Amino acid sequence: MSFQPSIPGLFSPSQGATAVQADLPLAQPLPATEKQIAYASTLAAKSKQQLPEGITRDRAALSRWIDAHKAPVAQGRFSNYPSSKQVAFAERIATLKRNPVPPECFRDKGLMSRWIDSNKPR
Repeated sequence: MSFQPSIPGLFSPSQGATAVQADLPLAQPLPATEKQIAYASTLAAKSKQQLPEGITRDRAALSRWIDAHKAPVAQGRFSNYPSSKQVAFAERIATLKRNPVPPECFRDKGLMSRWIDSNKPR
């Protein structure tokens, strides 16, 4: 027994998908978060600039503006070392697990991050 559709042309590949409402855009941009707006306003005030008109309505556009206007990350002798918060968190984990943090982790923030991720309590 085979299935025969009762409506001719119902499953024909020539029809294709049709838009429900053709004038709607495909995706609306997400509005910026409160934290993004606050940080962008702080950056704009420090550089004595105004935020571009309507930029707070698009999260991605505001993020690009922030990236273009924020201060560059300082490069120096200790820029690759883990932060004090990272070290404190790792030491708390080490105490809980009774497993010491390897010494090389104290010289590389990437290694410290990986050690934390693999050892943090679940």
